Amino acid sequence: MAKGYWVSVYPADSAPERLSAYDELAGPAVQAGGGRVLSRIPSRGGRVVAHEAGITQRVVLIEFDSFEQAVAAYESEVYQKALMALPDGFERDFRIIDGID
Repeated sequence: MAKGYWVSVYPADSAPERLSAYDELAGPAVQAGGGRVLSRIPSRGGRVVAHEAGITQRVVLIEFDSFEQAVAAYESEVYQKALMALPDGFERDFRIIDGID
């Protein structure tokens, strides 16, 4: 079975401290849904080199055992509460994608 992934890109992330309330709720929600954070850059000291139209702001990659598990974790009540903690007008590009077997 192919894995599922959450991919979040924060193109306007000029104030990462604004995400602290979201991060406190989202981390446990992801873990409860079976997710594993694979990468969170550059806000946690990771390195990034952007090419072409790429951006260097925050990018988060989370792996789940299946696409269905990834969707269910997003739709869970506990993660929906985390979403409500995102600051008003906060911009991000969020996708749930299928992995390749």
